Amino acid sequence: MKVVLVKDLEGYGVFGDVINVKDGFARNYLIPRGIALPATEANLRHVQSILAQRARKLQREKEKALELAKKLEGLMLEIHRQVGEKGKLFGSITSQEIAQALKEKGFEVERKKVMLKNPIKEVGIYTITLKLHPEVSVDIKVHVKPQE
Repeated sequence: MKVVLVKDLEGYGVFGDVINVKDGFARNYLIPRGIALPATEANLRHVQSILAQRARKLQREKEKALELAKKLEGLMLEIHRQVGEKGKLFGSITSQEIAQALKEKGFEVERKKVMLKNPIKEVGIYTITLKLHPEVSVDIKVHVKPQE
């Protein structure tokens, strides 16, 4: 029996794939659980329209990310912190604080999009990558200065 997947199914395919499975597997497992639909013309058109909507949405998100990347390119953030001996910070600067500093500058960037391998613990200039979209990333500089 041919069915079209409406959810990803490991070992069989992803959303929108038309697969051929045994009748009992389709009738007793895939269709009742909402994993697949019979591969009729109407169901295929419905799935294709959903795929087209997803593609348009991903394209819009990519365009927004590219626009934001152009604005962020070459940006230098300054963060002031209390320091101890030898330029060591009291505490550390995390991706949350970098996202907050970007927000104060007028850029909405989620914390999880700040690719910070380890928290910043010393005074200096650091290059941080922001992954705005799976295909769009931009580097910014963060200058950590001692608080005066």
